[in-house]
Amino acid sequence: MSTAKPSAREQDLTPLAPHPTPLQEFWRGFSANRGALAALLLFTLIALASLLAPWLAPHSPIEQFRDHMLVPPVWAAGGSSQFLLGTDELGRCMLSRLLYGGRVSMGIGLASVLLSLLPGVLLGLLAAFYQRLASPLIMRVMDIMLALPGLLLAICVITILGPGLINTVIAIAIGALPGYTRLTRAAALAEIGKDYVTASRVAGAGNLRLMFDAVLPNCMAPLIVNASLSFSSAILETAGLGFLGLGVQAPRPEWGTMLSAARDYIQRAPWVVTLPGLTILITVLSINLMGDGLRDALDPKLKKVG
Repeated sequence: MSTAKPSAREQDLTPLAPHPTPLQEFWRGFSANRGALAALLLFTLIALASLLAPWLAPHSPIEQFRDHMLVPPVWAAGGSSQFLLGTDELGRCMLSRLLYGGRVSMGIGLASVLLSLLPGVLLGLLAAFYQRLASPLIMRVMDIMLALPGLLLAICVITILGPGLINTVIAIAIGALPGYTRLTRAAALAEIGKDYVTASRVAGAGNLRLMFDAVLPNCMAPLIVNASLSFSSAILETAGLGFLGLGVQAPRPEWGTMLSAARDYIQRAPWVVTLPGLTILITVLSINLMGDGLRDALDPKLKKVG
């Protein structure tokens, strides 16, 4: 006996598979990059350990144990279970300082990214929408700032403002500002000529509404990717300034400052240099791999069809 085929009406009534939400599409594109997934897990562990430093750190990061100076890690000969990662040249617990230093380094990185992203987006939109009035002035200032490398510009700012936590954030943010401005302007110019912007303008939308309601949401993908990569650059610049003695000042723990203080003991006690350096390396590498995953998930040119 032959099975009757469903009629056209019955076929029309067949439920369709639900369309994935934007969040599901993003996660599908991000999870396709195995390296980005591993980096996300690793960075989450580092960030959580830094945030929970007051509860995870076995000692105060500035407490000095004069009888236990330059104690090696617990797995090395002469190590002590009291100091799992050993102590530095002043007898301070390395594990505690690394945990608290992560709060400072990543906090500076996040604050500097936000402090440069917000004005950079605003300046970029103004340069894109007011090409005759605002664009020449804004872009020439950005060109002048780009003439100096980011770290050198940060050093110049620190020289004027003085070393310190807040001034380090300001210096790194100023160095990252031109990148966000130029990227936002380029992305906005690519969107301004599209039909939906023209339709909104014909409907009576003003420039402010076009900037923030129509154009900016469609420029967020490259900005998010650039922000993730700038986050890792900010951590490196923070460490560089701290290594030069221009960033966070002692006794506050910070990874670059720890490297600077320990460079004279690289042969006698290599762990005081190796541990902060590896922490910076692993953190920056994980953020960069996460940035690659964000690019794969947010860039429509890289999305697979099917």
